Parts: sequence; C-alpha cells; structure tokens
Amino acid sequence: MSPAAAVVFYALAAAVVISALGVALARSIVTSALSLLGTLGGVAGLYLWIGADFLGIAQILIYVGGVLVLVLFAILMTHRIGDSRLTNLSAGVTVAAPSTIALGALLMKAALKTPWPVTEAAAAPTTARLGDALLDEWLLPFEVASLVLLLALVGAMVIARRAAHQKTRPADVA
Repeated sequence: MSPAAAVVFYALAAAVVISALGVALARSIVTSALSLLGTLGGVAGLYLWIGADFLGIAQILIYVGGVLVLVLFAILMTHRIGDSRLTNLSAGVTVAAPSTIALGALLMKAALKTPWPVTEAAAAPTTARLGDALLDEWLLPFEVASLVLLLALVGAMVIARRAAHQKTRPADVA
C-alpha cells in the first residue's frame, strides 16, 4: 500500500471511529444522529476506497439518504425530543467500557493474526459483475425473493386494512 493510500485509509477510519464515539457519547439525541451521518458516510468512503462501488453507493443511498433522514425527521418532528438531554450516560459507559475494551482487543488480535490475501484492485466496477450475476446465475432466487417480499407486503396491507375496518365498525349492542 502506498503512503498516500495509507493516509486516505487511516483518515477515513479515524473519521468513522470519532463519529461513532460521537454517536455513543453525545448528550443530545440530535447531535448523536448527526454524528451517525459521519459514521455512515465514512463507512461509505471506505467501501468506495476498496473498490466496492456498489456497496459504497448503496450505503449512501439507503443508510445516509433514507434511514438517517428518516431518523432525523422522527427526532425533529417529535415534540420537544430534540431538547432532551441524556443523563444516564456515565453509568452506561462504566458498565460497557470493560467489555468494549476486551472485544476491541480480541478483534485487533484476530485482525493482526489473520493472513489477509493481497490482490490488485479490480479494473471493472463491481456493479457490472453484480448485474451479470443477478441476471444470469442468480435470476431465479432473486425473482423468488421478490415474490416473497411482494406477498408479505400484500399480506401486511390486508391485515392492516382488516384491523382498521374492525376499529371503525360500530360495536354490536346486544
């Protein structure tokens, strides 16, 4: 790895770790949600840096663009939740710190002991390979999964409509 590539990697990794600490340690829920933006954006940057362009763009579109915006809207639209302060933070940190340090040490040991294969970056984007795989060898499982999800969506709508209909129907008086 070249020195410039190492600088980019460590800068992205530091941004992810610092933002994740901001998510966990912020006293305001709005600050915590905005720190989550940095964490998810940094992870997307790491995906893009290693050449996984589909995962990087999906991370940005789904998590940053969808989930995080939904979380921020839920926080800001809820009456006065943005003004609330977290008060039991110190108790959680003292309880979780030893297990977090132990897990971090275990992960670091595993990462350093693992013989990671070194390969050249792929010249073609990963989206082309994913598209070929989804439309060739994985077409049938992909379509079956889409049908199962469609059936689950229709079933949820039927159940919700039935529950709403029972709520609005006047009670039978005997």
